[in-house]
Amino acid sequence: MEDSGRTQGEEWSSGWTLVLASAIGFSFFSVLLSAVGLFMEPLNREFGWDKSVLSAGPAIATGVTALLSPFYGAMIDRFGSRRLALPGIVVTMAGTAMFALADGSRTQWLMMWALFGLILTSIKSTIWTTAVAGVFEKGRGLALGIVVAGTAIAQTVVPPLGNWLIVTTGWRGAFFWLGAGWGGLTLLLCWLFLFDAHDRHARAAAKRGETARARGSVSLPGLTKAQAWRSPALWMVAVSTFIVMLLTIGLGIHLFPILTESGVPRETAAWMMSLGGIAGVVGKLTTGFLLDRFRPNWIGGLTMGVTAVTFFMLDRFIESTAAVIVAVVINGYAAGTKMQICAFLTVGYAGMRNFGSIYGLMSALVALGSGLGPFIAGRIYDTMGGYGPFLWLGVVGCTVGGMLLILLPPYPRWQEVNETEAFS
Repeated sequence: MEDSGRTQGEEWSSGWTLVLASAIGFSFFSVLLSAVGLFMEPLNREFGWDKSVLSAGPAIATGVTALLSPFYGAMIDRFGSRRLALPGIVVTMAGTAMFALADGSRTQWLMMWALFGLILTSIKSTIWTTAVAGVFEKGRGLALGIVVAGTAIAQTVVPPLGNWLIVTTGWRGAFFWLGAGWGGLTLLLCWLFLFDAHDRHARAAAKRGETARARGSVSLPGLTKAQAWRSPALWMVAVSTFIVMLLTIGLGIHLFPILTESGVPRETAAWMMSLGGIAGVVGKLTTGFLLDRFRPNWIGGLTMGVTAVTFFMLDRFIESTAAVIVAVVINGYAAGTKMQICAFLTVGYAGMRNFGSIYGLMSALVALGSGLGPFIAGRIYDTMGGYGPFLWLGVVGCTVGGMLLILLPPYPRWQEVNETEAFS
């Protein structure tokens, strides 16, 4: 953790490149998940797959990441973000392009998603938030906001870009270029700039001529793993995040078909989703600014709870273009802040001592919710003939999720185990 005597300006002066690399890294994690809705129609046309099959793939992948997240979080605590992220980016590039090989076999399709889930674990939110949370303290909210804005970047750029790639290169070419192009930029930035608190501590110690053992020692305050399991506040954060992620990721994956089936042209629907991505960037930065200055549980609760309005408007006012735009903007504003809020509150209630492991468990619940959401939405559509029941489930669930955060107790007062050296 950075020296608590540093100002926000000093934190940003030495850490802005880390934030940039982490934001682009997190955007790559979201690229294929943001594009799934775009591929539903061409894959249905070529292979005859229904929405349950098409939605089951992302559900399987996020389920795999849910199982692996706690173990990967512990690895981050031990090895640091850089040594795990760089090879993870390379295999994710190959994994994204792999879907161009789909041959119409449902078994093959689902197995590819299971393998992709294994690969995707290596670049999920834990690795980027751990890197940034350990370097920033006073500016942590805004820094995390910019990192999770990576998902909004993907949500903004991928719909029109992916639709253009599908139209010009076919769906197979779109899978390849989303992996190779986006992944190549991510790899370059992370190679140059992804250095977390442990890397910086080792580098500073090396400059002072300390031994390798001394370089690796850095003491961070926080809960033990056993204490984290007994923390009511962390459980409230976890349950709230799980509920809201399940519902909003389900909505996000199915938003494109929700719009097109209501009569919105594909091109217009793609740009509407892009508008939501732009609102997402604003939401993440605004939320980060507010988290650093006001009660974070109130900011988090209101931001998560307002998503209920989106579900209500899409159910009741879907025929109104203005209402749909408002709903998409509200959803976009709150969309990526869920992980930002979860990470910020987890640091506040758990500390950095075992943040990778604890946030890894949070991420497991998030991945589980993210996987179930699209599948549940697709299943409701196939069995009930529409998205209406799912949209009303979203109204209730997002309201409950917001209230859980509003009711959180004050932060604990951490005592530093050891004062750490300031980083240059």
